[in-house]
Amino acid sequence: MKILVVCQYFFPEQFRVSDICFELAKEGHEVTVLTGLPNYPSGIVDKKYRALRNRKEVINGVKVYRSWLLGRGKGTKRLALNYFSFAVSSSIKAMFIKKDFDLILVYQLSPVTMALPGILLKKITKKPLILYCHDLWPESLVSGGISPNGKIYSVLLKLSKWIYKSADEIFTSSKLFEEYFNNTLDINRNITYLPVYAEAIFEDIPKKKNDGFINLVFAGNIGEMQSVETIIYAANEIKDEQSIRFHIVGDGSSRKRCEELAKQFNLSNVIFYGQHPIIEMPIFYEMADAFLITLKANKFISYTLPNKVQSYMASGKPILGAIDGETEIVINDANCGLCASAENYKQFASNIKRFAAEKDTLTEYGKNAKCYYDHNFSKKIYMDKINILLTKIKINGDVKIV
Repeated sequence: MKILVVCQYFFPEQFRVSDICFELAKEGHEVTVLTGLPNYPSGIVDKKYRALRNRKEVINGVKVYRSWLLGRGKGTKRLALNYFSFAVSSSIKAMFIKKDFDLILVYQLSPVTMALPGILLKKITKKPLILYCHDLWPESLVSGGISPNGKIYSVLLKLSKWIYKSADEIFTSSKLFEEYFNNTLDINRNITYLPVYAEAIFEDIPKKKNDGFINLVFAGNIGEMQSVETIIYAANEIKDEQSIRFHIVGDGSSRKRCEELAKQFNLSNVIFYGQHPIIEMPIFYEMADAFLITLKANKFISYTLPNKVQSYMASGKPILGAIDGETEIVINDANCGLCASAENYKQFASNIKRFAAEKDTLTEYGKNAKCYYDHNFSKKIYMDKINILLTKIKINGDVKIV
């Protein structure tokens, strides 16, 4: 099968879409990716891709075409230009790529406008368009400060509805997304729940060596939506508990603010490591007694199931969260950790103290996490399902233009 994948982000940027494409290629599919220039999360375009270099590559059997974009930089205006530049340049580039693919798969993170070249190619080729939603729009922008009652939100809501309705099929990474599509966007067409898997390197994490500390690890993007500040506030609540340490691994727009907050509280129990390539992450996973996950307190943001949940569970470690919605449901269903409500740092701190006190009796949390992962999120389950779905869509043939 010949698959065109459209996503603003791709290797060497650390998103699950890269591994999925590599796996599809490994299984014999001909995979082509239309993407942007790597600049996430630093906001600066990788030197390797400047001055028109490496705009066409083959990576692990995947053919990659890169469109120009303006680096994310800092601030909302620069981020908006980053989003806009990719939408425009990739739509232009889409006109010139070979159009012998069987279907178009948009791996939709933020922004939703990254789907525009896919919609254009659907109209030109009349091939099926699948939108694989990992981030609800425009709700993701509300967590960044845009008012849901303002004109900007109203315009983006109409645009998002049009983009989602342009797809022939919608895959979602979270079960609760379907509620948003049905009730808010008035979309009731083919919606399929397809949660991602964890990369293989997270499945064989060695048992942590006893160093006398309770090491709690957060790994991933440190942005507005992730509410990592909740971890800092919780760390401040229990800073007298000398055996508990918080390890923050990652980068993003809120990292500096979190570091300044930790400095303001004079916290010696919080350590920031910055961004590390995925190949180095098992080092941090091994040190963890438990993993931390937080999101902002927002109804629609809580519908998201962050990909790190699968990575955490695959490693067979407990999860401590200050989070609502889909992630809370998964943690409770799996019985693999303790959850406080989103942004409730006092309850979060209390759960952390409980975990530290009862760690030896809560070892089943880690076993439960791995068991739940194996039965619900494993790579084999995922690849079997996506192959069946894509084959079915291909067999259905050409589609009507929506």
